[in-house]
Amino acid sequence: MTRNAISFNINHNSDVPKYQQIVNAINDGVSKDMISIGDNLPSVNSVCKKYKISRDTVFKAYSILKENGVIEAVPNKGYYVSGKTKKVLLILDTFKAYKEVLYHSFTNNLPDTFITDVQFHHYNIDNFKTIINNSIGKYYKYVVMGFDDDTIPSILSKINNDDLLLIDWNINATKENSFVFQDFGQSFLDALQEGVHLFKKYKEIQFLYPPFTSHPFETVKYFKKFCKQNNFKYKIISDTKDFLVEKNIAYISVSDRILGLFLEQCRDKEYEPGVDVGFLSYNETPMKKFIYKGITVVSTDFQKQGEKAAEFVMEDKKIQYLVPTKLTIRESL
Repeated sequence: MTRNAISFNINHNSDVPKYQQIVNAINDGVSKDMISIGDNLPSVNSVCKKYKISRDTVFKAYSILKENGVIEAVPNKGYYVSGKTKKVLLILDTFKAYKEVLYHSFTNNLPDTFITDVQFHHYNIDNFKTIINNSIGKYYKYVVMGFDDDTIPSILSKINNDDLLLIDWNINATKENSFVFQDFGQSFLDALQEGVHLFKKYKEIQFLYPPFTSHPFETVKYFKKFCKQNNFKYKIISDTKDFLVEKNIAYISVSDRILGLFLEQCRDKEYEPGVDVGFLSYNETPMKKFIYKGITVVSTDFQKQGEKAAEFVMEDKKIQYLVPTKLTIRESL
């Protein structure tokens, strides 16, 4: 390929910086085999002149690509493509501790030839739509954590189904989709069943489901089913604003914010978790084994989610996998 064969589509009205447009164009060309290893890039001066942009802008783009191992520079000869990279877009809801486990597992299981961009939708459909629309055609694969909104399937339909992996929650998926999901229903109930002997120490179980959570309500339904099957007295507490810890109650919470309130009140009231009161937290994080004497958790395996998502990206084939949910018993229950 000659030096002038590579061209860029620079949009001077775009919110995307011009240097990033150049980076995106070259990464996209390499990942889609439109640009090959050894191909020369246009000189900095020629790009400046052709697209009416500054030398600093072009140099910044080429410097980023060089740092990422995509291109190299030869004195007096210019820049050339030195590595074949593939860009992957990972879309998460929010960046919480357990999502960090997923992220690191995903990226650590991909070779250095893959570059992962991460964006967060924060359960905002406008954000989600903007992220998808701005990413079309720029990535080799798309790994997407969705949420409960009826418009999501139509938004995702712009992505080639072979390039899309849905993760974490089985919502708005079809039998044609690739997915790596956790089960918030029967698997959750089965995990609770493993702790029946611990719940029997308490006079009542209360499920704390605050209004600010985005946790699937399906879990609450299966909690009720678990209590009825085992003849446990129970309550669903949605108004957690004035949450007060009571003796001989076991609590299940989907919010780490409430876990903090629980431990604070136990300290003030001199309650011993696991003896006077019980606590089961949803979603494992690296710190929960160290908090107090250890917090009992029910959780999917976020490391396995990351591993399976990386497998989809590398093997380039359809995958449909349900990640197990398990109970990890510690002192708090």
